[in-house]
Amino acid sequence: MKFKYLVLLFFTITSLAFASESSIYGEDLIKNILGYDKKESLHLGYYFTLLQSKYFQPLFLGVLIGVPTAFFIHYKIIGPMIFSHDRKKIYVFSVFNRVVHTIAAIAFILLIPTGVVMMFGDFFGGGTFVRANKEIHAIATLLFIISVIPMFFMWVKDMLPTSDDIKWMMIVGGYLNKRKDPVPAGKFNAGQKSWFLVATLGGIIMILTGAIMYFQDFKLDFIVQMGLSQIDLLRGSAIVHNILGLAVLALFLVHIYMSVFAIKGAIHSIITGYKEEEELEILHSSYYKKLKKEQKV
Repeated sequence: MKFKYLVLLFFTITSLAFASESSIYGEDLIKNILGYDKKESLHLGYYFTLLQSKYFQPLFLGVLIGVPTAFFIHYKIIGPMIFSHDRKKIYVFSVFNRVVHTIAAIAFILLIPTGVVMMFGDFFGGGTFVRANKEIHAIATLLFIISVIPMFFMWVKDMLPTSDDIKWMMIVGGYLNKRKDPVPAGKFNAGQKSWFLVATLGGIIMILTGAIMYFQDFKLDFIVQMGLSQIDLLRGSAIVHNILGLAVLALFLVHIYMSVFAIKGAIHSIITGYKEEEELEILHSSYYKKLKKEQKV
């Protein structure tokens, strides 16, 4: 029952964010402003301006306020999971895993706040501060490029969907109660798999769309041959980039909450490589059973 109130609060906050957005950009006004769009092959001008002016900022604001608020309530009502540190520590993440993850983590820590500043550039008054964030965003993208391919290939096998993922989603990973019931999950659970797919495959798409927006004046012959104009490419890239950005922002906040607050000490596993035995036994029960069968526990 408490969870219902948590969900209700989240959607209320998100709705308020939508309601607070200025409505001066009516559809007729936008169509008049974007009359030139009739000459473009994909006619994205109207949708681009509508999304940029009315929807993206409220959606980002809703995620920035709603997700942390929901987790604050979860922490206060249900609290963190605490596992015994007296049992065996199990080696889960190799040095290579941890180095690649660290580079990706640094990249995201830089990419996400600078991306948010650019999204709300008008609020920050534009100018030097916003331009500086744009350059930091570009530099952080280089760090992400270094890490995303090795991260994808080192974990993709463990991230493939299994029947455990459906069971995990049906009980929301066991995070909505205070009991320590074994949760059906392999080395990574359904939530971690979702974040992995968005961060890697979605991240690669964001790299490409971000590059298109950053290097605005480049020319690609095959784009012209496809019947797309340069402005089509820029507008489409911005729309895709922002939609994926919303997903990355939301799941990044979830990832931080789960690793730092929801499970006490969980973040140490990606630093030392070791997880507590009880944590694996409860939160990754299928993986734990596999390790026992292989006599690694």
